[in-house]
Amino acid sequence: MQSRLTDALREGPFHEALRTAIAERGLSLHRVRHHLARQGVDVGVTTLSYWQRGRRRPERPESLRAVRALEEVLELPDRSLTALLGPPRPRGRGAGLPPGSVAYREVLPQGPVLEAVLADFGGPMTGRGLETVHLYERLEVGPNREGRRREMFQTVRARPGEERVDRCVTVYRGDPGCDVDKVQVTALDGCRVGRVRRHPAAMLVVAELMFDSVLLPDETYLLRYEVADGSGGQCDIYERGFRFQTGQYVLQVAFDAAALPVRCHRFARRSVGAPELDVAEVVPNAHRSVHLVAEDLRPGVHGIRWEWD
Repeated sequence: MQSRLTDALREGPFHEALRTAIAERGLSLHRVRHHLARQGVDVGVTTLSYWQRGRRRPERPESLRAVRALEEVLELPDRSLTALLGPPRPRGRGAGLPPGSVAYREVLPQGPVLEAVLADFGGPMTGRGLETVHLYERLEVGPNREGRRREMFQTVRARPGEERVDRCVTVYRGDPGCDVDKVQVTALDGCRVGRVRRHPAAMLVVAELMFDSVLLPDETYLLRYEVADGSGGQCDIYERGFRFQTGQYVLQVAFDAAALPVRCHRFARRSVGAPELDVAEVVPNAHRSVHLVAEDLRPGVHGIRWEWD
């Protein structure tokens, strides 16, 4: 199998893999349709064109049957195209999510924009196939009060019944004034950076993190990565939204000696815009850092805010 096709089948998205496979086999869409018809599968040329351009994606049972037939027609490994489709796209509030989970818009102000950005990936990018066992996150605040670097150490587990889970995404939301073109996402251990999407108006950067292997159901995996920025203005709060139940979250905020806050508070919220809960003051230690530890998290928002002189 050609390297380009191999990469497309491994990394996706579905429409690029399909388009590459058809091109590698040297078939026109009319010939593909003819071969499918011989297997009793009726798919129009227009539909095939939409699929390979990413304008639509197969979701209905008859469409998924056509995808499995395409794997045979195009001489591809079993389920290689099917796996790139991932779970069906959610329809309605919270649809298609694991029990007790919520949509992005519930825990992130730019949730609707983020959902549109993730749709551009065209694959299983919404995180339904993974659960977070542990997440340690460290934010460094620079001498000009800017949030300049964020490092994550994450343990994930493939959900029971999930197949071919081999990636996740990290979402970065910049501070006011952030230049998303200057944001750098770096894989440090256990992963590599795949596709990156930037949305300047929403100050969002979404990066795909590729694992070294495909996870079996219930298998755990460790990865470490960082996001470097420093282009935004003053940073006086950091919060993370959780869509799924999570085992443990540790957030550490480390301040430069030239930018020490006068007070800090940890807090939680059930959703974006909801009142703060469990508010408590946290005092910087001798190393100029504060932290919070939250366990057995339900979907919601957790963070630390601070005040300057």
